[in-house]
Amino acid sequence: MSTFLDAASLRPVARTPIWLMRQAGRSLPEYRKLRERFSLVEIVAQPDLCAEVTLQPVRRLGVDAAVMFADIMLPLRGMGVDFELVEEVGPVISTPIAEAKDVGRLRVPAGEEAAPQVIAAVRRVVAESRVPVVCFSGAPFTLASYLIEGRPSRDFTKVKRFMYTEPVAFENLLEKLSATMAGYLRAQVEAGAAAIQVFDSWVGALSVEDYTDRVLPHTRSLLEALAPLNVPRIHFGTGTAGLLESIASAGPDLVSLDWRVPLDRGWERVGHRRGVQGNLDPAVLLGPPELVRERAQDILRRAGGRPGHVFNLGHGVLPETPLENLQLLVETVHEWEIARVA
Repeated sequence: MSTFLDAASLRPVARTPIWLMRQAGRSLPEYRKLRERFSLVEIVAQPDLCAEVTLQPVRRLGVDAAVMFADIMLPLRGMGVDFELVEEVGPVISTPIAEAKDVGRLRVPAGEEAAPQVIAAVRRVVAESRVPVVCFSGAPFTLASYLIEGRPSRDFTKVKRFMYTEPVAFENLLEKLSATMAGYLRAQVEAGAAAIQVFDSWVGALSVEDYTDRVLPHTRSLLEALAPLNVPRIHFGTGTAGLLESIASAGPDLVSLDWRVPLDRGWERVGHRRGVQGNLDPAVLLGPPELVRERAQDILRRAGGRPGHVFNLGHGVLPETPLENLQLLVETVHEWEIARVA
């Protein structure tokens, strides 16, 4: 049995499982060598390459889960959205949503149709992986933010203006995104994914009132649609310290905590009948080894051995992270639990 799946299901484990967001690629030399020849889109389009990149950190670091090498924007092509993944910038939408008729043009593709190349890659990775495979999608609000802003944003004024001035169109947009992502995630589970994570990376930009009234129903709808699949459902967000209770009410099995809230306090707020994931600041991995070990052990102490903790970062691995610190982190987490239960 998998320690990751046991922990994600709130079953007792002998050691805390660990995987890292953006572990596939980023700081690994073998990934950088591949990227000299292939783009992200090209890697995902070729199942053999995608499987290789996804499994590189499993082989190199000994993490307890493999996370698919993909991008949350990819299924939007199936909705009729044209975009480019620009290096050092992120997704850039050719024609951002500006009015209700733009929402009306979006399709809701069925399952695998959203991104067939990703589903093919999932099947290949699952066939080769010795650890559970985590698949993911964007959450309705975060995807809507990209569609309306046109590119990554710092203040999210365009999406908030649209939310306030075009409430019906905004509601329709989130409904379409929720339905599309539900089908897309279902197809990934049918292809063999053992857990799913919904990325709501930008939800921390919202007030509690706006999240609860305008976004929460669609996040809940997405998670409820996935409940019959009987796989762990993880909600990820950053800057969410003010939203934790509302996020928990959406119904995920695990809530990802970022580094802005101590893990034990965050867990109390989402409730101990749910698991938590996190929550090391990725920047700590840029520091000296003794700091990495100290901060990781502090998080483990705060978890207290309670069933339901999956160790992760509060966000993704930074590209400049020393490989030695990644290896040290995994070793520290695994050794802590072995020592504790011995």
